[in-house]
Amino acid sequence: MAYAHGHHESVLRSHAARTVADSAAYLVSSLSAGARILDVGAGPGSITVDLADRVFPGEVVGVDAAPDVVEVARAVVGDRTNVTFRVDDAYALDAPDASFDIVHAHQTLQHLARPVDALREFGRVAGPEGLVAVRDVDYGGVIWHPRIPALDEWIVLYDAVHRGISGEPNAGRLLKAWTREAGFSRIEASASVWLFDTAEKRAWWGGMWADRVLASAFAGHAKRLGLADDALLQRISDAWRKWAADPDGWMLLPHGEVLARR
Repeated sequence: MAYAHGHHESVLRSHAARTVADSAAYLVSSLSAGARILDVGAGPGSITVDLADRVFPGEVVGVDAAPDVVEVARAVVGDRTNVTFRVDDAYALDAPDASFDIVHAHQTLQHLARPVDALREFGRVAGPEGLVAVRDVDYGGVIWHPRIPALDEWIVLYDAVHRGISGEPNAGRLLKAWTREAGFSRIEASASVWLFDTAEKRAWWGGMWADRVLASAFAGHAKRLGLADDALLQRISDAWRKWAADPDGWMLLPHGEVLARR
C-alpha cells in the first residue's frame, strides 16, 4: 500500500491524538468487556489502546503495514496486558476465519487501491456474526472559513496527490457501497464530523498541516508527481498558519461510518 502522508512527525502528531471518543464514537455501543478486536491500520496506536481499555480483558490486536509505525505503537502499550501490535497486510490478514468479534479500521480504506477486497478480508476474520466497523473522511465535503485562496489550492492539490499515490480521498461517501459490494447484507451507515473552531484546535490542526505540507511524504509526492513546487507548498503552509491565527477560523471534515455484518 502506498501512503500519501508517510510517517513524518507532523503526521504521527495527528494520528496519535485520536481517541475512541473523537474517532470511533459510532462503535461504542457495540463494545463489551471480553470482546476480541482487530484494529487494521492502527498507526501509532492511540485508538487501539483506548479500545483495549474499553473491552478489557478482551484481546485487542493492532496491525499496520509500516514496521516503523508499529514500533511507535508498541511504545504506548504501557502495562496493558490485552493489547499487542504487529505488521500485517490488510488484504491478507494473519488471522484465522472468525477469530475476532470486531474488525475496526479508521482512516484506512481511503488509502487502499482495493478497498472492497480489504473489506472482504475483514469479513473473513470477523466471521458470519462478527462486526466490521469502518470510518473514513470525505475530503470532497470539507468546508472552512475564511476562504483563503491558498487553502483552495491545498484541497485541489490534496485530492490530486492522494489519487496519484493510491486510494480515494472521498472514501466517506463510498463506505456503504463498498461494504455492499464486499458481500455484507446487514449495514448500518452513519456520519460524524471533526470540527476545528477554537484557537487551540486551529493551532493544532493548522500547525500540523503547515508542517506536513512542507516536510512530510505528501510534499515529496506532490513534487515528484509534478503537481507542486516549493513556492506553492510554502504558500499553502503560510495559509494554514494564517487560518489558524484567525479568530473567525472554522473547519469541518465530514466522515462516513459503517457497521457491517454478513
